[in-house]
Amino acid sequence: MEDIKTQMPPLTQLTEDEKMLKDAAADFADTVLKPKVMEMDEAAKLDPEIIEQFFDMGLMGIEIPEKYQGAGGSFFMSIVAIEEISRIDASVGVFMDVQNTLVNNAFLNWGSDEIHEKYLPQLATDKVGAYCLSEAGSGSDAFALKAMAKDKGDHYVLNGAKLWITNANEADIFLVFANLNPDEGYRGITAFIVERDFEGFSVSKKENKLGIRASSTCEILLEDCKVPKGNVLGEVGKGYKVAIETLNEGRIGIGAQMIGIAQGALDAALAYTQDRQQFGKSISDFQGVQFQLAKMATEIETARLLVYNSARMKENGQRFLKEAAMAKYHASEVAERVSSQAIDLFGGYGYVKEYPVEKYYRDAKIGKIYEGTSNMQLNTIAKLLLR
Repeated sequence: MEDIKTQMPPLTQLTEDEKMLKDAAADFADTVLKPKVMEMDEAAKLDPEIIEQFFDMGLMGIEIPEKYQGAGGSFFMSIVAIEEISRIDASVGVFMDVQNTLVNNAFLNWGSDEIHEKYLPQLATDKVGAYCLSEAGSGSDAFALKAMAKDKGDHYVLNGAKLWITNANEADIFLVFANLNPDEGYRGITAFIVERDFEGFSVSKKENKLGIRASSTCEILLEDCKVPKGNVLGEVGKGYKVAIETLNEGRIGIGAQMIGIAQGALDAALAYTQDRQQFGKSISDFQGVQFQLAKMATEIETARLLVYNSARMKENGQRFLKEAAMAKYHASEVAERVSSQAIDLFGGYGYVKEYPVEKYYRDAKIGKIYEGTSNMQLNTIAKLLLR
């Protein structure tokens, strides 16, 4: 029993490196990011200085090895950094989340030595990445995609359109999924590395969204887009594996984003209820308010434990598909409930943009939709339970 205790520290206990990055991300979020949140939300655009500072801090290449100019950190370090940034602004949280848990992870896990040498230093130092899987008729049914690729001998040609692409406005490197052999069904899907200036590639319509407004979400057009032969990530016809395995990891990142949103909403509610006076005393003195705050805090902690547990399992090489689905599902539910409750505690002030909680509520909604809807997470959990 003593050995088991030694091997299994509390999930919320961080290593020194994890704590240092968490604290650095929190300090940056509180001092640099916070004053710009509402301006970016109103403009529906990230401040370019924030993007540059993220690269300077190493937050865009956390798991990229130092030999490729990355931070040489761990997956769990990405998770705690995403959580802290999202506590202040989920738009910026998902910006770094997509870069680290989807794009960088795909390149690290599936890229050849040549691809590592060419692209990882760029992703670590100054190039934003985007992950292009979804289409108009291909959301939850991700492998119903219609984007096609043709082998032209010395290069590939891609045609089609991608929707809901996060980071599209800022990105220079795009991971695009297209079917090279439609007769093979999903086994023809291949992952291609497309650079922004490739012939036939363009970023089109930018969506006007409810929440995470500063995060760009755009349509991608592929019109006889020429891609070099060496720009296949993984193997031809194995793009479905790249997509599945990367999204499994990405869901943990979304879970981290959601607990960040929930924590930010709770922090705001705690401060407000202690400051707000009614009937001659702070409303936090009323037991009804105290109970609501206690429930919010308890829900956040349950979500955090699920997210941290799935991240630890991933790092330890254990199967984590069910746990990641649970973490993403539960954390998104908690973020929506807690942010809604925070608005209730603020009363009328919670409904206006002068106070932060209405934004937390708007930002929380996307958690139940992207990188696998809540229904898809429940489907995954149920299948694995019944297997």
